[in-house]
Amino acid sequence: MIKNTRLGYGAVAILFHWTMALLIIGMLGLGLYMVRLPQSDPNAFALFQLHKSIGFVVLTLAVLRLAWRLVNPSPKLPADMPVWEKGVAHLGHTGLYAMMFLLPLSGWLVVSASPWGIPTIVFNLFEMPHLPVPGDKGQAEVFASAVHEYGAYFLILLIAGHVAAAFKHHFIARDETLKRMVSVRTSHAA
Repeated sequence: MIKNTRLGYGAVAILFHWTMALLIIGMLGLGLYMVRLPQSDPNAFALFQLHKSIGFVVLTLAVLRLAWRLVNPSPKLPADMPVWEKGVAHLGHTGLYAMMFLLPLSGWLVVSASPWGIPTIVFNLFEMPHLPVPGDKGQAEVFASAVHEYGAYFLILLIAGHVAAAFKHHFIARDETLKRMVSVRTSHAA
């Protein structure tokens, strides 16, 4: 099934989830690697261009994913889940969605505000225009860089919490929460 049901996720939501999970984890790893490279490294420019290109893919998928979620609501959390835990789950998901937008946008702002004016050539296919940056570009770059860096660390914490919660549901609560994000069969069991 393509759409979500009240019991589980459909194929589109599952595909969005795992595609974005792989891209985002890859981006975090690449970002942590890149910032430790000396600027003189011959691979640095290509890696930064790849990071920016994938960032635009993540931003595009985040928009599509949010649109899908708005017209195709998520299944309900387990009924026996405590209210506080449901609140934490909603906060965690809100944080993940916020970071899916904030990190690519702050990265785009970093590039746009940079005094070097280096273009972003998305997968060597087309140039992505810079955002209009009013005022002091230097301050905007510093602010956007801080948001991008600390946002990435915050996203790592959110992902760790998300994975821990999924394992808790699977191994301790023994409910269908993780299974329904892995297979559409769970969403149509009843």
